[in-house]
Amino acid sequence: MLLARPFVFIRHGETRLNREHRIGGRSDVPLTALGEAQARQAAVWLDRPWSRVVTSTLQRAWRTAELAVPGQQAMRLNGLDERDWGRLDQLPLMQQPPYEATPPGGESWANFQARVLTALNGVLASAEMPLVVAHSGVFRVIRAQLAGTPNGPRLLNATPVLIMPGLLGWQVARYTG
Repeated sequence: MLLARPFVFIRHGETRLNREHRIGGRSDVPLTALGEAQARQAAVWLDRPWSRVVTSTLQRAWRTAELAVPGQQAMRLNGLDERDWGRLDQLPLMQQPPYEATPPGGESWANFQARVLTALNGVLASAEMPLVVAHSGVFRVIRAQLAGTPNGPRLLNATPVLIMPGLLGWQVARYTG
């Protein structure tokens, strides 16, 4: 279960695999020129001191953090790494199975959720309003906690969202500073 604490989440900027509609998984691919520009644009919205900035250990996430919140130290957490899609890594997105299915040679949905929630809850327990820079799969874990399903539209690259608990349940809204 996700701790009821507010935070801002941003998916990394565009990569070659995103542009080609391929499964990114654990492939440690860099941002494209557009992805770097997207991260710099996000800096307009994210220009504030954060109680903590955390990213996955994959370069597309930590490089997004470097460009989106320049001058702020980011902690890299492997618990926020994208799901291991095993033999499906880098194949076309249309070959991706349902999220609850275990990909051949990859990480189960249950293990992925447990890993991500452990990392997120550790951050939420120790920071007032953290910024989390990670992956669409990590956001799907968050969505599953908030809405009961990982299914829904893919989060746009480098577009921050505010995730806030409230009296009527969780709210997710575009974050504009």
